[in-house]
Amino acid sequence: MTTTGTAVSADPANPAAAAAPPGPTGRPGRGRLFQWLFIAPALLYMAAFFGYPLVRNIVMSFQHFTPTTYFTGEAPFNGLDNWRAVLSDQLFTDALWHTAVFTAGSLLGQFTIGLALAVFFSRRFPLSGLVRAVLLLPWLVPMVVSAVVWRRILDQEHGILNTALQAAGLVQDGPPWLSSPSTALFATILVNIWIGIPFNMVILYGGLQEIPRELYEAASLDGASAWRTFRSVTLPVLRPVITVVLVLGFMSTVKILDLILALTSGGPADSTHTLGTVTYQLSFLQLDFGRGAVVGNVLILISAVFAVLYLRANRADFGQGK
Repeated sequence: MTTTGTAVSADPANPAAAAAPPGPTGRPGRGRLFQWLFIAPALLYMAAFFGYPLVRNIVMSFQHFTPTTYFTGEAPFNGLDNWRAVLSDQLFTDALWHTAVFTAGSLLGQFTIGLALAVFFSRRFPLSGLVRAVLLLPWLVPMVVSAVVWRRILDQEHGILNTALQAAGLVQDGPPWLSSPSTALFATILVNIWIGIPFNMVILYGGLQEIPRELYEAASLDGASAWRTFRSVTLPVLRPVITVVLVLGFMSTVKILDLILALTSGGPADSTHTLGTVTYQLSFLQLDFGRGAVVGNVLILISAVFAVLYLRANRADFGQGK
């Protein structure tokens, strides 16, 4: 029997015909269509729940948007009036500075203490698992509950902290932790550090467990001290994890609202107002949604800048890993 259908492609005397690719069948286009179909639900979800609110917030910042707008549907454009009003307001300038101080102080304290605890717990000892579990409690408790508890602790007259300081003879009159403009922001930073330490500890502890033990053994054979080993081995290998911790910590800290509202409500004398609390005050207390959208857009812009820096840092780390 002879088969004529494959005679040309199987003919050894015709190598060009044997090497020729099969004719177009439409499969590449069909495969690309299936790829888009698979990611279409995610794209629709992001467009509906992220893209539309973002665009709507930007448009609202250029409108005179009031509660009556929800009934009349009329929100006339007022150009840059909202932006001028917000950027020229001293409260916004102070809130921007408070946000920077609050975020930087919180990240520094959370990361430093979290890294120290992660290094400490990387060495096995009895009951280490139990102690780690106890240290996770601040992370598991709702932030509002933590804020209410700390507000009682930091109360000037009846707080347990001032009572303990007076009993130890360290102070005569308890410091006004939350009732003085000079100490309120510092107190809120300390509370936020306490809340964020477990997150930093857990993520950094996981990163430390992934460092090969051979690197430490090689450093020990070279005679490196503990500090030199930490600086030359631990930190460079842990850099991608540190980047993730700092960026995620920044994204969650820069927009904090409930903690400050429960502790000080932005006071005293606006000394603890941040961009998040100013947005809340303009939008939901003064019902000036246009100006509130402006502050929200500034907050989104700041977060977007750090998100880009995070992606660039990850790309750089990936390139070094290759």
